[in-house]
Amino acid sequence: MIKRTLLLGGLVASLVIAMPVMASESVLSRIKQSGTLKLGYRENSMPFSFVGDDKQPRGYSVDLCRIVAEDLGKQLDLPKLDVRWVPVTAQSRFEALKSGAIDLECGNTTQTLARRADFDFSLMTFIDGAGLLFLDGEVPSSLEATKGQRVAVVAGTTTEKTLEDLIAAGKLGVNLIKVPDHDAALRALKDKTATAYAADRTVLITTALVRGQGQAFALATLQFSYEPYGLAMRRDADFRLAVDRTLARLYRSGEISPILGRWFGQLGKPNDALLAMFLLNGLPE
Repeated sequence: MIKRTLLLGGLVASLVIAMPVMASESVLSRIKQSGTLKLGYRENSMPFSFVGDDKQPRGYSVDLCRIVAEDLGKQLDLPKLDVRWVPVTAQSRFEALKSGAIDLECGNTTQTLARRADFDFSLMTFIDGAGLLFLDGEVPSSLEATKGQRVAVVAGTTTEKTLEDLIAAGKLGVNLIKVPDHDAALRALKDKTATAYAADRTVLITTALVRGQGQAFALATLQFSYEPYGLAMRRDADFRLAVDRTLARLYRSGEISPILGRWFGQLGKPNDALLAMFLLNGLPE
């Protein structure tokens, strides 16, 4: 009995000693060893992350991640860093980070305190707010007039949670139609399965312009959330610092301007809040 207990105790001690060694492998070490960086992208979250006509990832967040990848290759002294693009959805993105299927998520993911309890986020990459898109001429005259409206929203997004909270608090009387992605939400609006489509305002405008096929839409003036975007990753201080170093340089040097113009130029000049975000996040080296 004594001998068996001692053996068991030795096994437990070995496991306790071994576990921190396994857990201590950093994302940067794994990238350097494998020579591969796995980047997650959304297939239809314009203009942040989507598939272009050439079937390649495109968008504002995708461009930021490409520059991060270039800098990481130099930092890790790799002659060639293989960048592997992995499609994710609003529903699968966090599980992909947990499982290691991706190292960094390049989309329009809002950082919240609840999400930051489980994941790391980069410096802010964009600021937006959720709104409602309607067919032209069908925007309700008041918030009260939205009562009973059927609103399409992408499942797994902060917009979905915000709407659910407003409904639960009795501040909004709409019925939610949960869909898998933004294309499905726009289709629901066009075929009148839904009377409105809820998402971040920039996504609403861009999706309507690109996917609307000439149909007229109207954006309600109501904005009912604050959406500070960041690049999501597993919790790893060194990896987060490497990503932030690239973003801070882009903001500090003004190199962010042509990237911003490429994807948002048709929507007009950046607002004061976004310009302030770049200024405040352009941390000195």
